Amino acid sequence: MQAPVFPAEPTQFPLTDLALVRLTGEERAKYLQGQVTCDVNALAPGQSTLGGHCDAKGKLWGDFRLYCLQESLLLQTRASLLARQLPELKKFAVFARVDIQPCDWTSLAIAGTGTDAWIATEFGLSDTGLTPSGMAARVAPDRWLLVSEQDPALALPQASQDLWWALDIAAGIPHLEAVHQGEYIPQMINLQALGGISFTKGCYMGQETVARAKYRGASNRALFVLAGEASATVASGDTLERQLGEHWRRSGLVLNAWQQDGQVWLTAVLPKDTEADALFRLKQEEGSRLHLQPLPYALDD
Repeated sequence: MQAPVFPAEPTQFPLTDLALVRLTGEERAKYLQGQVTCDVNALAPGQSTLGGHCDAKGKLWGDFRLYCLQESLLLQTRASLLARQLPELKKFAVFARVDIQPCDWTSLAIAGTGTDAWIATEFGLSDTGLTPSGMAARVAPDRWLLVSEQDPALALPQASQDLWWALDIAAGIPHLEAVHQGEYIPQMINLQALGGISFTKGCYMGQETVARAKYRGASNRALFVLAGEASATVASGDTLERQLGEHWRRSGLVLNAWQQDGQVWLTAVLPKDTEADALFRLKQEEGSRLHLQPLPYALDD
């Protein structure tokens, strides 16, 4: 199955599906530390991490990328999550010296052969760090995310954000949508394998459930990458069925999907013990066929 084609040169992707929330105030790090799965206190200006924001039962309101700037923290997540997530994030802010507001900074990505060298020339960075108007985060070789207070007006060719999300899917990077809120604990979307969970930082919302999943093996589902053929439009929340003998049984839900010319790549949360040769289809399209693809990282608890 042909994977999404990596750009042959540095290419920019405006990420209009994303939203940014800015935290300011002297207790911004202390406050966020008690709300999310990643170790906010460990970040210095110019550093970034993935993370999750859970309810009291350990179910995710959303996943995010966090950027640590000199005077603020930026939380970057899917825009569809904010209607429910933002009020939960702000719920206890009245008790701390912190201000939490959506902001209109620019989110964009750059990918393609030679991007690392281009970033080094443009910003003087070989890894994640501050830029004159924000931050640049290196997520993989020749793949970068940028957040900027002003439109950076880069002299690069531009492409649809769909290809960037396709590259994330192939890399096993999750992006929850509103339809998934309250469904999964962080380990079910592999945040522990992507550095998005600290098991030593202390208490935060939902921490007991997350710790139990690690130390007592309480999580029996994980994120997988699948690829195959489908002609119908595939969307977040669609149902996957797995073949068991002559029958098909519901197995999980689509997290993110990318389609082109009858081919589809998607991520889905499935039972952790799913066999590598398992065959799947989309419930709404009985003729579709999907197979598991190797994850580019180890699935640790």
